[in-house]
Amino acid sequence: MEERKTIMAIGGHVGDAELTCGGVLASMALQGYRPITVALTAGERGNPPGMTVARYREQKIREAEEFAGMLGGEAVVLPYCDGELPDTEEVRLQVCDLIRKYRPKAVMTHWKNSMHKDHMACHRIVLDAQFFAGLASVERPDKPCFAPLYYAQNWEDSEGFQPYVYVEVTPEGFALWEKAIATSWFAMNSSSFKYKEYYSALMRANGILSRKEYAEAFDIEQYDKKIIRGSL
Repeated sequence: MEERKTIMAIGGHVGDAELTCGGVLASMALQGYRPITVALTAGERGNPPGMTVARYREQKIREAEEFAGMLGGEAVVLPYCDGELPDTEEVRLQVCDLIRKYRPKAVMTHWKNSMHKDHMACHRIVLDAQFFAGLASVERPDKPCFAPLYYAQNWEDSEGFQPYVYVEVTPEGFALWEKAIATSWFAMNSSSFKYKEYYSALMRANGILSRKEYAEAFDIEQYDKKIIRGSL
């Protein structure tokens, strides 16, 4: 039997991938893909009033698992502290191993510039991990796997970001995302930013720009931005 195809989104914290790439993950899940979310930290330092950071970390991990489970996928949360993501070779190889293990069609992650240090570290880590994952001379438990990178549109990562690829979020995918993102406390209840409202509106705006109901926008590396034609 043919192995189920996967799609992967990697964020600095639980909630990053679910908000910025969740519509695409849900839409592709309904098309038969297995969505894999990876959080390099739990994002536990945004703890609600009256809840300890340690308890909120446990809740965030449950939220990641619930979101991915509702899409028929899996969630991975690495054991690093929010705000203290180590920008090291060890983390790069951990992410490399996840790419090789799940063998995604593509990987979505953070743009290189951000107001949050974990987001910028995540970008660098994933970029190098993608290189390691595709390099046969890097000996790891699983076989090499190349997956193209797409950088998600995120209000916290806006400096220099230019939407280049618009991916349709189907109406059914949007409805599934709305149900799944409701499992996230901060997406629904944050007093500092209306996350769910913003990303819902952004999917609609990107949908209008791409002549669809909903869409999510991504940037790619400058060297990949080329159009090749035999003639005009």
